[in-house]
Amino acid sequence: MAITSRLRLPGLTPDQSLPPSRFSLSSDVIRTILRHARPLGHHESAQQLNLGFGFLYYALVRALRPKHIVVIGSGFGFSVVCLALGLRDNARGRLSFVDPSYSVLSDGPLKTVGGTSQWDDPAKVERHFARFGVEHLLTHYRMRSEEFFARYDEWKLPRVDLAFIDGSHAYDDVRQDFLSTLRKAGRNAYLLLHDTNIYIREMVRHAGVKRWLKTVERSKDAFEFLDFPFSSGVAIVRVLVDEAWKCLESQPPA
Repeated sequence: MAITSRLRLPGLTPDQSLPPSRFSLSSDVIRTILRHARPLGHHESAQQLNLGFGFLYYALVRALRPKHIVVIGSGFGFSVVCLALGLRDNARGRLSFVDPSYSVLSDGPLKTVGGTSQWDDPAKVERHFARFGVEHLLTHYRMRSEEFFARYDEWKLPRVDLAFIDGSHAYDDVRQDFLSTLRKAGRNAYLLLHDTNIYIREMVRHAGVKRWLKTVERSKDAFEFLDFPFSSGVAIVRVLVDEAWKCLESQPPA
């Protein structure tokens, strides 16, 4: 579903033109993000108007100037909004948002952890992202990530410059999302992994993000990474070589 509604910003009338570049993260916008995009596990603080890792997501987009971002999974769109605001302020780039909109009530706990079917209705999805002025920059694909990547070339989507992986946290699913993204990326792409610091779930094998990151760490010639062990944690992985996925396919779990 392509989202193409007209951009509206707080304080601007429809007749006012937007400047060619801007900085979106005003205190009012930050309040709106914290209220409606509902971050969880991003080291945020509503009392301090602190987006936590959200500032990092925005800054990476401003610094890297990606043409295509892929986001896999989001509870209420926090990562999507922070990344898309960077695209808007860059005045370039598109974002593909992949989420099947599972609900813990209808789909069960094995498919989602606390999912609430936020992305079922295309009109509701458009209204949600229009609140932040980024609806024209993204396309929501209501499907599982393997379905999305299976049709990636059919849709003629560009290579991945920056990705945010936050879907199923099971080790096999994280591995598959990472490898599938790599196949559509290349040297100097950046992949972010959320929830690298949820140790209890990792201990009981309910999550495997940290385990997968340790697996990636073995291929030091193909990747370099930085892990932020705060709140739920997030890691940034930089791809150093083309076809880096070949370095990981045969790696056993850490």
